[in-house]
Formats: sequence, C-alpha cells, structure tokens
Amino acid sequence: MPTIKFKPRLYQETILYSCLKDNTLVVLPTGMGKTKIAILAIIKRFENYKNSKALFLTPTKPLANQIYNEIKESTDEKYVTLFTGAVPPSKRKELWKNSSIIVSTPQCIENDLLNKSIDFKEVSTLIIDEAHRAVQDYSYTWIAKEYHKKSKFERLIGLTASPGSDKEKILEVCKNIHSKKIEARTEEDPDVKEYIQELIIEKEMVDLPEEFKKIKKLMVASLTEKIAEIRKQGIIKLSRQPIKKELLGAQASLQGEIARGSKDYNTFRSISLVAETIKINHAIDMLETQGINSLHKYLKTIFEDPKTKTKAVINLTNDLNFKSAYILTKELALKKVKHPKQKRLLEIVKESIKKDPAVKIIIFNSYRDSVKELEGELNKIENINAKLFVGQAKKDGIKLNQKEQISIIKDFENSIYNCLISTSIGEEGLDLPKVDLVIFYEPVPSAIRSIQRRGRTARHDKGKIILLITKNTRDEINFWVSHHKEKRMYSALQEINKKLTLEKQPTLKTFIEETGSIVYVDSREANSGITKKLHDLGINIKIKALATSDFMVSERVGIERKTVKDFVDSLIDKRIFSQIKSLRENFEKPIVIVEGTEDIYSMRKIHPNAIRGMLSTIAISFGIPIIYTKNQQDTAELIKVISLREQKPNSKEIGLRLERKPITTKEQQEFIIESLPGIGPKTAKTLLIKIKSIKKIANSKKEELEKIEGIGGKRAEEIERIINEIYED
Repeated sequence: MPTIKFKPRLYQETILYSCLKDNTLVVLPTGMGKTKIAILAIIKRFENYKNSKALFLTPTKPLANQIYNEIKESTDEKYVTLFTGAVPPSKRKELWKNSSIIVSTPQCIENDLLNKSIDFKEVSTLIIDEAHRAVQDYSYTWIAKEYHKKSKFERLIGLTASPGSDKEKILEVCKNIHSKKIEARTEEDPDVKEYIQELIIEKEMVDLPEEFKKIKKLMVASLTEKIAEIRKQGIIKLSRQPIKKELLGAQASLQGEIARGSKDYNTFRSISLVAETIKINHAIDMLETQGINSLHKYLKTIFEDPKTKTKAVINLTNDLNFKSAYILTKELALKKVKHPKQKRLLEIVKESIKKDPAVKIIIFNSYRDSVKELEGELNKIENINAKLFVGQAKKDGIKLNQKEQISIIKDFENSIYNCLISTSIGEEGLDLPKVDLVIFYEPVPSAIRSIQRRGRTARHDKGKIILLITKNTRDEINFWVSHHKEKRMYSALQEINKKLTLEKQPTLKTFIEETGSIVYVDSREANSGITKKLHDLGINIKIKALATSDFMVSERVGIERKTVKDFVDSLIDKRIFSQIKSLRENFEKPIVIVEGTEDIYSMRKIHPNAIRGMLSTIAISFGIPIIYTKNQQDTAELIKVISLREQKPNSKEIGLRLERKPITTKEQQEFIIESLPGIGPKTAKTLLIKIKSIKKIANSKKEELEKIEGIGGKRAEEIERIINEIYED
C-alpha cells in the first residue's frame, strides 16, 4: 500500500473527510494544495478498495506533466502513469492495465472509453482538476457521466480555485460532476489564513493621451450612430450602451432568424449593423487597453485586406467617423506612439530587475499582437530575458505546442528566462515555484480569470500583483466587474452548500443492452458529440483513421456527415466534389447525411441554384442518397439503425478497409495532369486524349498546348514554365 511523503495541513484533512464521505467540489485559493488533497483521497481510497485504480484528469499536457511529477514526489506509489495524445491508444490500453494512478488529459480518456480500451468499473477515485470547465459539452461532463454509471465504488472529486460567479454556473458544475457537497475556503478563513503568503496588490493608473481621446471620440460617434439605427429597425432590443455579450447575443438571435428563412430587409440590415457595432466596439477596446500598434493592425485588416470585404466591412470603411479614426491611428503608428501602459510596464520591469537581479516576472495580456510586441520591448532591457508563452492555436505565425510550453516552464523555473509574457494559457493551474511579480496588462471582467492570474504568485513565498489600468476606460469597468463577481462567487458558494439538494441518483449498475453492432468512426470525428451519443446508444465504437468517410457501418456502407453550414462551405471551397467522388469509389452504398434545421439556401451568399445543382449531382450523377437529420442525436439514432440493418441479418463482422481502392492507370494519369496550373478534370482528359501521354504533354511546346480547347496562350505559357523551371532546394 503506497504511503504519503508529506504532512497534510489541518484544513486539508478537514476537506479530505468530506471527500471520503461523498462526491465533493473543492474550492480553494491557488497555491493552497488542492492537488495534495486529491492525492490524500486517492491513497485513502486504495486502503478500502485494494487493487483499484485512480484517474486524475487535468485539461492540458503541461498541467498533466506537472501533476504526474507531484504525485511521484508526494507518494512512494510505483505505478503512476502519464497519458497524453503522444502515447498511442494501443500503448495506453496496456499501460492502463498495469497502472494504479493514471494522470491524463480528458480527451485521451474520452477516446479510450469510446474504444472500450479502458474500464471505469475498477476506478475508485476520479479527480477532475480545473473543475469549472465541467460545463456544457466539455469532455469532463461526459466522462463524469460515464464514471457515475459504471464505477463499482464511485468517488468523484472536483478541484478549482474559481467555479464561477453565479449560482447557475456553480450548480451546473456540481450537477455535471455529481457533487453532493462543496468544500470552499477563502484567504480569510481561520484554518487557511496562517498558510497564506503575503500578497501585495497595487493599481497603477495611467491617463489616456489626448491624441488617443480624439480617435476614441470619432469611434464612439460611429458606434452611437450604429446603435441608434439598430434600435430604430426594431427587430431586436438593444440597450443604448450595449456590452460585448449583449451584442454577440443580438448577432446570434438575428442569424437564427435568417437561418429560419427570414427574408426581411430590416433583419439583414440589422445583422450588418450589429456586425459593424461589434467591430467598432473591439477597436475601442484595443485603443483603450492595448495601444496604437494593435489598433492599427486591426483597422488595417478592415480597410486594406480584400479577403475581409463583407457588407459590414464595406459600410464601415465608408463611415466618415470610422475612416477618420483610421487615418489618425495610421499617423500615430508611423510616429511610433506608445500606450502609456507600455511605458509604465517597462519602467516597472526595469525597477524590479534593478532592485532584485533574481526577480521572476509574469505579464498577462489577452492579445497575441500585444504580447509579441511586448516581448521585443522587454528584451531590450538589460538583464531581462523575456519569453512569449501562448497556446497551440496558430495566429499570425505565433503558436507553441504543448511540448514547447513544458520546455519554457522548465526554463523559467531554472532562470534561463526571468520574464514570461503570457496570454490566457498561463492563467490556469501552473505551479511555478517562485514568481515574485505578476502584472496584469489589462484587468479582465472574469472572476475565474482574475483569480487564476493572481494565483501565479505568492504560492510558496510572498508576491506582488500590479494591475495596469487606464483611467475612465474599459479597464476600470472590467476591474470592478471582476471584483464584484468574485464577491458574488463566495456568497453563492455558501448559499449553495447550505441548500444543495441535488437529487441523489442511485448508481446505475445496469448497462445499456448491447446491440452487437459496430460503427467505425474517423479519428477526426472522435471528439464530436455524435460519437459520444452513439456510445450512449450502446454502439461499439472503433476509432480509426478513415480515408474516405466519417462513419463506416459495413464493408459496403460509408457515411459522410455534414452540418448544413459545412455542406454549403464545402460547396464554396469545392472540397465536396473530391469527398463525394471518393465516397462513391470506395463504397457500394454510400450515404450523405446533412445535419441541422437551418435553411440551406440562406447560410451563405450563394445562389440557390448552385446548391440545388450540387444536391442533384450527388443524388443523380453519383447515385448517393442524401438524408437530412435535425441534430446530433437524430444523426446518431439514424447511424445506429443503419448499422443494425447492415450487421444483424448475417451477424458478419466488418472487414475494415482503411485504405482507398487502388486507383487505375487512367485515374493516375488524370491526377498528374490535373496538378498543372489551371487544369481541371475536363481539360486534363482533353489533353490526354489529344496528346496521348504525360511524357508527350511535358515535351509539348507552348504553341501546341494553346491549341487545345480550354488552354489558351497564358495558361500554356504557365504550364511550359512550371515543367521547364529548375527545382531549387
């Protein structure tokens, strides 16, 4: 039996008692040892349920790596295993069998459950880290549901520093992770207070420069006009000074009207106006909280990028006030005028490194454009080695994969870097041993994010927070919004814990009757809601890389599933043609499912006849039936029925064919010629019919090529250039 290598604090033992009695949501300030409570619970449960397993879920690979190391350091348990997407599913299946404690990202466990390569029956403790994420369709919700159904000895513990600021959100988290009790502490609670490190919080107020105010005045005038016109249209209700959330809600409502088939001019005009308003609102936010460079880059995209020329953008570029604001912004950008927050930030960092050469600093900024600029400016400061810390999503060439994130964290711990400039990726959960100073480049209107940011310092030693706030701007509003939300969060936690009457559901030990049918799911669909719904319907899921379909229910039936929006998008970018052709070539009975209740003819600015033409091509030219479903549940039910029909009569196993059928010589020849510039399927066939072979086409002169129907002089010249140009490495 493993033993604990640390001495628990009194409040940890008190909270542990609740966790052992029932499923519990633990809410503790960051740095107060939530992970240690979870480790204590795991070991205690092992005492009662010998040979059982524990599963510790956390949202990201860097967090999983950190928790894995903490468990190894805190216990003498030998069989602790780290699961991430880098570990192949077959290897994870073997590791699961031989492990006592598994630390994983939820996506890995979700896939393994669907593939039936792991079993929750033997898991005595499930820990959900950063439990505030257990809302809506996030993986935690479904995994907790599966665990609740299948575990022989259920115990589920959620960990968070901030579950949300309103009762509905907290109740949703509790419901989704089946919590029957909340154990919450604040820095002021007597049993916690003695362990809280000294934390100094300072607000640094700066004034918005006069030249910034001129730009803002023009933008506000433009914004006011748009809002007045929206209100005049009378299609939606909008306050005189709407916040971003209200505008996004209005946009969704109007898009819903159009999707339901509304052709009313006022609706279309209103949706364009709301889109314009959202863009102006964002521009003001950039001006007030970030500065001229970020604003200039954003406005330049609106005014000069031809790819963004929607009706809303065209209207904005013709708006005199907005256009004037852009001209002034461009002038300030050329003069390299900086936001006063940037100047003050650099001064603070210079003062800090001068006072303490060993200082470690984290700067939080929500915008990637800004953090990239700050990295360059900070690295000009003597003895500062600053490093960008961003997420995996690529924007303007800036991204870090999880392996790179882990490496940067280690380098920061080892003082190779002494300053991190981070977007929201650094807010959650990372336990950095010594951070002396955390700087908010802008306050955020979220209690969760504010608490997470603050928690990066004063974990093991005293720390300092500095909030940079521009007076009389959104910075001030966001600061107070977050402050009041945090106060509401703690009062809501107390109220809910007193009145928590979530219905105690009996553990479901009867499983859904096995249908015996199998559905192969393409790995790109693994995390879709449909896959989980198929699993819930009792279908045996096998996740594989399918080359030619989204779902395969038999050797002869392959299914391509598209939402209404995706169907129309794939028509515009032409990928639908290759997908349909591939489906027809590889399955005797291919099926296309179009999912959703939206009006297919009003999704994009495309003529209805183009959509009708594509539908008739799929149905008649390719002979593929198109079936419409209402939603994911409806799609899952349909796939279940098709799989039963295909597999039940003869009880045959599916012979999985992952590769495409071998293509013919003729198809290969056409494929090669189609890769030449400006050559489509029809012209490729014409070239091959007229000139006979690929070799002869390659040796043809420009004069010969331009005589072929569909080529012409310019295209012939480009083909000749591509064929004859020397390849350079």
